Amino acid sequence: MRLFIAIEFNEEILQALINLQSEWEVLGVRGNITPVENLHLTLAFIGEYGNPTAVLEAMNSVPFSAFNLRLDGIGNFRDLYWAGIAQNVPLANYVRRLRKALAEHDVPFDRKKFSPHITLVRRAEFNGSMEELLKNPPSGEMEVKTVSLMSSTRGKNVMIYKNVGVVEAI
Repeated sequence: MRLFIAIEFNEEILQALINLQSEWEVLGVRGNITPVENLHLTLAFIGEYGNPTAVLEAMNSVPFSAFNLRLDGIGNFRDLYWAGIAQNVPLANYVRRLRKALAEHDVPFDRKKFSPHITLVRRAEFNGSMEELLKNPPSGEMEVKTVSLMSSTRGKNVMIYKNVGVVEAI
């Protein structure tokens, strides 16, 4: 089972991200555009792991208070185009504690530095300048009250994400 821990978005943020993807398509961006149902913020990527119960136990061992999340900026990692999240101390602290709990529960995860971003287009191709794409960053805000354990399976031409469990803010 391929697993990851994520924040799922409210309608305001989803709409802002969809609008940005549409604007980029009009400007000529091509590639694998993330479907709306797959837009999320990954907190920890676990990968192939057969014990979701252990992951949920680790998640439940890290209480958190609700906090706000705000979209901020857009950019790219080579051919991956993304929307950013404003600097957020509660989010960073939660992710640090979450990853520590995963390690303590012997749950493997990708230990790359946490760089909060929302993948909008993979294998992006664009003949224009990045400045064109950076002109109209999305805006949106939400209160994070839950964190989700998600599974992903390969469907026909798209990954299918399924919520496996949820941890709620205290």
